[in-house]
Formats: sequence, structure tokens, C-alpha cells
Amino acid sequence: MPLFSAWLRRADPGAEALVLPGQSLRYGELLARPGLGGLQVLEGDADALALGLVDAAIGKGTAFPLPPGLPADQRRRLLDLAAAAAEPRLALVIATSGSEGAPKGVRLPWRAVAAASRMSARSLRFGAGDAWLACLPLHHVGGAMIVYRCLRAGATAVIHDGFDADAVAREFAHRSITHLSLVPPMLARLLEAGVTPPPSLRCALVGGAALALPLFRRAVAAGWPVCPTYGMTETCAQATVLWRPAADAWQEGDVGAPLPGACVAADADGVLCIATPARMAGYLGETGRAPAWIATRDLGRIDAAGHVHVTGRADDMLVSAGVNVHPLDVESRLVACPGVREAGVIGLRDLVWGDVIAAAYEGAIPESELDGWCRAHLPGARRPRRFLRVAALPRTASGKLDRRALGELWCDERRPVPGVAERPAL
Repeated sequence: MPLFSAWLRRADPGAEALVLPGQSLRYGELLARPGLGGLQVLEGDADALALGLVDAAIGKGTAFPLPPGLPADQRRRLLDLAAAAAEPRLALVIATSGSEGAPKGVRLPWRAVAAASRMSARSLRFGAGDAWLACLPLHHVGGAMIVYRCLRAGATAVIHDGFDADAVAREFAHRSITHLSLVPPMLARLLEAGVTPPPSLRCALVGGAALALPLFRRAVAAGWPVCPTYGMTETCAQATVLWRPAADAWQEGDVGAPLPGACVAADADGVLCIATPARMAGYLGETGRAPAWIATRDLGRIDAAGHVHVTGRADDMLVSAGVNVHPLDVESRLVACPGVREAGVIGLRDLVWGDVIAAAYEGAIPESELDGWCRAHLPGARRPRRFLRVAALPRTASGKLDRRALGELWCDERRPVPGVAERPAL
């Protein structure tokens, strides 16, 4: 019997399994679905993606929920590689930003998905009868893994089609939600909207980007059971968690101890590395197995209590509203705009959003018109929120873009650092 079907069979067939925007299905109804084999490319709304994950799992297929807005050439390349990699042991492919800007496909086998679901349930005190509200996108590993965690545990996955603070408040009033996954901007919006956590909520898992101390303290003071967490696509999302730290005891960057069975260490350069049973099989197009220790793109340290502290980034990758954004990816899209000769992108630090994308560029197009072009052509997470037209972008002696000097351009302009007045799309 396939692993996923065994999960469904041991649950109460009359219990709610998936609560979707368009329908609700019980465990017995999921078991009656025929399933789909081979590569299942998933696109569309939350119903389509959630049911696609289930149908691929039942049919021993490989699910690939595609992020919206991929350029045609990147889409074709990823789909060709995924078609060659699909096989019954491969549960899931997730697209994530590569070190050079082009997205990479992360191959997540069933052994990793099962281990991640088991480890998370133990750490988050999650089981049958619980309900996890998922408002993270299902084409991200953080969203997709909620479906697997719930169906392994016999719990209910409540899936929203995107994040809306009012919709979360209505869900709290209607249903006993026990677990919730957020990125820091979502937590900030809930506080701004005056949404209060229900008594049933035991865990508000917050990850995907750095959690600022003022935001954490505001949330805890408002009664939110905040659990900072840390992980990456290559580790099936979660690798560490800190269970509901007190407001006066938490240090910024502390994401708790590794999940049971996982290990986190810092190498000689201070780069965090993760060893876990939930590690990927590798990237699309690459042969061989992933190494036992997976290097992250984050700097950090391990304290005497075994807690992991994330202190910064080890490369140019930006994290905007919990989404990895590589500057090269945005720059390559900007130069496709008529009137832009060259572009340089950095992140302006913000306590809520992490990195807010800022673009300096050479060309004749006015800043306001480039803003309008970006709104029409770039996905929300990759769309710059600040623009600066310059006569010449700063370069190093070798002619490469000087990103440090690029940041100084924004300082020289004395332009305000973005805040909650203009919010990146979640």
C-alpha cells in the first residue's frame, strides 16, 4: 500500500481532511479519489493545487505546483527537467531561486516528506483533531507541507486562497484553528487589523524571513502564541522551532533547536548547514544524491543551549515578505522594459518586510512609468517598490555592478525606507 494512502486509511473516514475555498472533503472521500500518476503540473487556485497534491500522492505521481509568473523559457526548462525526474518515489518538486537568479527545481522524495511531517508533528504537538490554517501559497514548500503534515496526522488542513487578514479573522470565529503558519508581514497585518488569536490557537509558526524583536513583542503582548522557525525548501521547510518564547526572554534571530533527528551547525565561515532525514534528493537536472549536510545561504551560530541563531545572509539573495528573490532575476526582467538600458537591484531593510526591492537604472523611461510597467509585468514578490534613475550605475574596476555602492546611492538620495504604507504583495 502506498505510504500516502496508508496515512488516509488510518484516519477517521468521517473526519474533515481538506477545507478548501470551494469545497470540503473528508478522509473517506479522499480515499475514493482515483489518483494520478506521472508528473502532475499544478496551476490555478487553492482548490486545484491542494487536490492536485492529493491526487498525485494517491496515484504515485510527482506533484509540481508551479509559481505564477515564470518567464516562458524558465517554465519550459523546469518542466522538461521535471518530466525526466518524475517517478513514484518523488513526491514533490518545488521551484526556488537559484544562486545565479534562475529558479531551480528541488526534488523532495517521499522519505523526506514523511520524515518532515513526523518531526514537525512531534515538535509542534500536532495530531488528529487539530486544524492547521494554511494561507501561505501552495507552490511554496511552506504551504505544500501543511497539506502533507495534516493528512499524515489525521488532522484538518484549512486552505485559504492567499492571505487576507479579514478572512483569517472569520476563520477564527467559525472554526477551532489550532495551528497557523505565517511570514512576518502577515503577522504584522493581523496586528494592524486588530485580529485576536482564538483560545484554540496553540501555535503561530512564524518563519520564511527574519522576525524583528518589536514585531515579536507586539504579537506576544496581543496574545499570539508565536513560535519562531527556520528551514529551507531543501529541508521540506522546517528544520528548527522555538516553542512560544516569552516576550522578555527571546533574542532576535533565535529560531530554537533543531527538530528531533535534525542537526544544524555553522561551518568555518559561519554559514549554517543542516543535516536532516527531511533533506531533498537533489536539484532537477543534477545527478547523484544530495549531501548529508546541506549548506544554507544564511550566517549564524549555535548557542550553549543548542539554539540556532540566524545573523544574516551569506550571498546576494534577498528575502522579501518571506519570498527568496535574487537581484539578477529582477534585473534581467527590468532590462526587458523599453527605455531601460541597465538595472541594479538591492534590498532596502524594513523591520516588517525584510528586504523591499529597490531598483536603480540607466535609461530614458521616467521612474513613474517604470513603476507602472513593473506592476503589469512582474510578480508581486519580485516587483520593485522604489526606483532611482541614474546617469550611470556604479561599477567595480572589473566592470561588474558594485552592489555596495548601489546601496550608497539610496543613502545619498535620503529617500525614506519603505514601511507599511506600501506593502509588497504576499
